Amino acid sequence: MNYYLGVDAGGSKTYTLIVDEQGTVVGRGSAGNGNHQLGYDEAKANITSSVEAALAEAGLERKDIAFAYFGLAGADRETDYKILRPLIAGLGFPNYDINCDTVIALRAGTDRPYGVVLICGSGTNSAGRNSVGQFYQCGGFSYLFGDFAGGHTLAKEAFRAVIRAWDGREAPTSLTGALLARLGYESVQAMFDDYLDHDKCDVPLDVAKLVFDAALAGDAVAQRLLHTQGDELGKAAAAVIQRLGMQEDEFDVVLAGSIVTRGQGPYVIDPIQAYVSGAAPKAKVVKLSTEPVVGAVWLAIEASGGQVTGEVHEKLKRISDYNAIPSQTKRV
Repeated sequence: MNYYLGVDAGGSKTYTLIVDEQGTVVGRGSAGNGNHQLGYDEAKANITSSVEAALAEAGLERKDIAFAYFGLAGADRETDYKILRPLIAGLGFPNYDINCDTVIALRAGTDRPYGVVLICGSGTNSAGRNSVGQFYQCGGFSYLFGDFAGGHTLAKEAFRAVIRAWDGREAPTSLTGALLARLGYESVQAMFDDYLDHDKCDVPLDVAKLVFDAALAGDAVAQRLLHTQGDELGKAAAAVIQRLGMQEDEFDVVLAGSIVTRGQGPYVIDPIQAYVSGAAPKAKVVKLSTEPVVGAVWLAIEASGGQVTGEVHEKLKRISDYNAIPSQTKRV
């Protein structure tokens, strides 16, 4: 019996999944931050802990794993891989590979080994792989390096819109009352003064949800903020498509991350669809409904020379919530 291990190491959670060749889950493990850019020692400890927990639940040793595939947040440039290669090698798997977490999200969202992925959660990233295996990543390096999307950006844009409505540079918006209630201020003046006087610069991430609520209620300012997010994501998708020469191909553009998978209304999705249709008319925009760690497992199977059969694909694609995976511990 062959066993395959996949890891999704993100900035807030690290998930490990072990399956057998029939696609049955036999081991699971989870821990916290797995992004070395947010703390190397913490990421190393969490990735190790997650892997150890999955092996223990499965009753397996490293030598029993036919292939291990690691999707790692922060695996963006060669400087990152110089750090990550020895970290993952130190885990002791005989056969393994590492890649950016965008790759496993893409693989989890499509039944093809190629396509484009747009990630828009707390931050943003985009990448693609064409039918001949060429890979290109566009963005993921912060606002200074061209990015403009994600929950943190949206929360700050909501804060700015409220300030601008208050001082007359923006139309009135229902975001004002919602933001004041969320942050606990009686007036915009009080919020303005407190942020300036105490050098505050962070806006809570969950403020992004207020923008969706206001947009659905008809607020034009909120709708514009969301449309801008969609425009930026659509531009990134088009850039990836053009760079990889996929204009005439049929493939999926996978949307991953809470802003594009959980955000209600058409305000972000419609602009993405417009840009994708313009760049590659045969492409289809789909929302990721499978845990990205499943993509890591599928890539492990394929990297070992196997194929993700229809049965295995159907069994694993239903995993949309890691915490809800039932225990099917391997008996030894």
